[in-house]
Order: sequence, then structure tokens, then C-alpha cells
Amino acid sequence: MAAAHGDRSRAAAVRSMADPSRHFLSFDARGSGRAAEVFGDLAKADHVAVLVPGSDTSLDTYDRFRAGALVLHQRLGQRLGQQLGPRAAVIAWLGYETPGTISADVLTTGLAKEAASELREFIGELRKVNGHARLTLLCHSYGTVVGARAASGLDISDLVLIGSPGTGVDSAAGLHTKARVWAGRGGDDWIADVPHTRADLFGTTVGFGTDPVSPAFGARVFAAGDGGHSDYLKPGSVSLANIARIVLGETPEMTHG
Repeated sequence: MAAAHGDRSRAAAVRSMADPSRHFLSFDARGSGRAAEVFGDLAKADHVAVLVPGSDTSLDTYDRFRAGALVLHQRLGQRLGQQLGPRAAVIAWLGYETPGTISADVLTTGLAKEAASELREFIGELRKVNGHARLTLLCHSYGTVVGARAASGLDISDLVLIGSPGTGVDSAAGLHTKARVWAGRGGDDWIADVPHTRADLFGTTVGFGTDPVSPAFGARVFAAGDGGHSDYLKPGSVSLANIARIVLGETPEMTHG
């Protein structure tokens, strides 16, 4: 259908996703698109990471998001060792309409409200498939706003905020979660220059408040290296190594920010 309508980018993306070797929990090609793809054996995994993307992520740009999930899964496998079997799984969850980086939506929690409801439902379904795994929610950029809104009462071990513009709450305690809350930011991430404030304009709250890597927020800050906004899951990076440690519960080995 995409090809018939002249949308070559969407047609190419969907053809790639149709590869029988890939595994999807959900898929919808309408609009900007939705997908939840699994890497590893979800039912048997002892450690599961769910990745929540930020702005400008759609089916047309999905390959970039997927690449990070694949790198993380490979890193987890390396740390666990092949002899231990399929003990880790990663899910790339594109389950909401992400805002455009250059848009009014990216400055408010509007899209995050509905997305948080979808994420909470997804985690609930995930727990029916695997109720024993250590579950980490790994959120990037605007995805941290989504994760923060969904966190209260969510059955997860760890909430990881990377490249965050803020979460919409003033502190980690304001998330009302029993999960450990982590935050990291690369040295060359432009998000550091975004004002961490909130203001009410014409009945709409603009901005997301306290910087999650600041002492005032109260998260566990980990070293994320010198990378930029899209480098947190880059092969060989400090951030990837520390994120893998969090997912596996190996936090005594963490390098802190």
C-alpha cells in the first residue's frame, strides 16, 4: 500500500520488517507507525530491557532505534557469556507517536500522557509472558517524559533516564516508584543546553523542570562518557557498558557520573 501511494521510505521500512527472522510483539504501519520488536528469548530471559525512544522516531526512522537495541542485546550477551544461554532480552518499544524535535509538542507533556498509558499496558502484558525477569525501563530524550509518567506502581527494577530534557517532576521521589532511578548524560549532548524549567503559558505547561542528572533531582547518576545525544548505545562506549551493568544488576561495578 505504501509503495502504491509513492511512499518509498515507508515501503522499504515495512519490507525490512517483514523478514521472517525478526520477531514483533506488535506492529501498525498507519500514521507514524508503531512497533515492538524483541531481541532474544523473552519468555526465558532473566533480564529484560525495554527501550523507549525520543523525538523523531517513526517507522521511517526505526532502523536507527533498532540498531541501539541490537547493540545492547549483543553487549548483554557478551557480559553473560554464551555458555549461560539466552538469559537476556531487549525490546525496542515504539508504542507511541513521538513528537518532532522542531515542534511545540516536544516542549510539553501532551503526547507523553497517552504514551504513558500505552507503556503501562504493555509492561502489564509483558509480565504475563515473563513474570520472573529483572525488568529495566530504558528511556531516551522525550522518552524519559513518557517513562516518568508511567513509572508509578510499575513492576520494574530500574528506570534509566538518558539524554533527558527533564521528566515533568521535580525529583526522583516525585516519580512514586520503587524502582531504582538512574540518570546519565553524555559530555557532548546538546540536551544539557536546554533550560530545565517549567512555565505555564496560555493554560499549557511548557518545559520539564529539574535536570535529572543534577543533585537536586536525586537520581543515581552514572558516567555516560563524552558522546552526543544519539550515542548512548554506541558500541564500545562508557554509557553502553554502564547501561548493560544496570540491566544485569551488576551495579557495584558501575562508573558514576
